[in-house]
Amino acid sequence: MQYMLMFYQPAAEFEQRDDASSQAYRSSWVAYADAVRQSGVALGGHGLFPPMTGTTLRVRGDKRQVQDGPFADTKEQLGGYFVVDVPDLDAALEWAARAPCASSGGVEVRPVFTATAATS
Repeated sequence: MQYMLMFYQPAAEFEQRDDASSQAYRSSWVAYADAVRQSGVALGGHGLFPPMTGTTLRVRGDKRQVQDGPFADTKEQLGGYFVVDVPDLDAALEWAARAPCASSGGVEVRPVFTATAATS
């Protein structure tokens, strides 16, 4: 079964990505990403640029509504993701619990809708 692990982080953690004094922060993510990839469960994943670099698009009727930055004003933003192929939700939750942001932000674990998952 495929699951997407979505990593939500407080804004302060985005700032640590570029802070030279945050070697421990970066090292924790490198170690986690290496562990996920080396386990063989990772199908893909990436970190994301901070939310203010994004653009939100909605279509209402025949008009586009485009907004710079994130649409919602939240304390935690999506910072990255992995798609993993594991036996079940419990295994996905085990990987989610190991993410560095699990203790400061959160990790959403959601099944990936695939043709195989739809017919199971």
